[in-house]
Amino acid sequence: MSVQTIRNVFSVETGYRLSDDQIVNHFPNHYELTRKDLMVKNIKRYRKELEKEGSPLAEKDENGKYLYLDFVPVTYMLPADYNLFVEEFRKSPSSTWIMKPCGKAQGKGIFLINKLSQIKKWSRDSKTSSFVSQSTKEAYVISLYINNPLLIGGRKFDLRLYVLVSTYRPLRCYMYKLGFCRFCTVKYTPSTSELDNMFVHLTNVAIQKHGEDYNHIHGGKWTVNNLRLYLESTRGKEVTSKLFDEIHWIIVQSLKAVAPVMNNDKHCFECYGYDIIIDDKLKPWLIEVNASPSLTSSTANDRILKYNLINDTLNIAVPNGEIPDCKWNKSPPKEVLGNYEILYDEELAQGDGADRELRSRPGQSLGPKGGRSRDSGRTVLTTWK
Repeated sequence: MSVQTIRNVFSVETGYRLSDDQIVNHFPNHYELTRKDLMVKNIKRYRKELEKEGSPLAEKDENGKYLYLDFVPVTYMLPADYNLFVEEFRKSPSSTWIMKPCGKAQGKGIFLINKLSQIKKWSRDSKTSSFVSQSTKEAYVISLYINNPLLIGGRKFDLRLYVLVSTYRPLRCYMYKLGFCRFCTVKYTPSTSELDNMFVHLTNVAIQKHGEDYNHIHGGKWTVNNLRLYLESTRGKEVTSKLFDEIHWIIVQSLKAVAPVMNNDKHCFECYGYDIIIDDKLKPWLIEVNASPSLTSSTANDRILKYNLINDTLNIAVPNGEIPDCKWNKSPPKEVLGNYEILYDEELAQGDGADRELRSRPGQSLGPKGGRSRDSGRTVLTTWK
């Protein structure tokens, strides 16, 4: 189902009821994770809750910055947070910010700014009636632009990773091994004269394919495996493993952040497209999560990858190709996972098998030591020391 259809099926007015043999590919309110503003809001709430519980994950440094939960660039909602944004902007006026419409995809409506005058239209007091009539479509998020991205061949790239969630409570998610990097067609420059050249800044294929240097054979894409090999040979095995550990950890934390508010309907599963940017210090940043990652293919390799992705996803959602049964507890045997691997299983993590499970996956445990601490009666991962 498309995102719109899901909305209609689960809306109160329609009152449609799915039968036990109907399984759909989105959660009713998936937008808590996939709308840029709501994702940030939920992650901020999650941090505050962990802080209240005294969780070691919410530890901060002397400047009040989260040591472990700092994986989303500083972000504000506009127009609501305009004044907060201005305050932050004035602290480092030479910074660049990226502005995105909350509900759009494929790089539409995105622009970069480095002067307050460029967004003056938001400066009217957001409490006045002029904004009340505006629909939520007018809402934007503005985020600090990561202006020191890791470059390969002088070009900026991001990672598109696929994550399948079969249930939010308890959380069970799978990571697809065949993600890829999307490269810009034009070499990166932080120069402010190139701020409006989206071929330099945005990795979306929907944008890059219009560039004159776009290569239709490889589509400006690299497999995650190639990236791994490249980083292992240029930066070493250890830091590469740490980077991928951190990426997996960020994904699990973002899912945990939205799990309490997600409508965990038993008829639903969902395959998300995660966009991650790595900076030149090899720190990964979560940029956004897509509810309908593109399943069309722009190259031959793409076609094979997407075909396998759909096939493997369906094998987990509907094991053995049998008639679906939403009462089934959705823990398929390892043989049917295909290119997926289990990323986090809350039931396992809370049972005794947790440490064993983490140790059995070298280089991919969710904490560097797979260490755990008891925190307010729940099992949480201890911090990354």
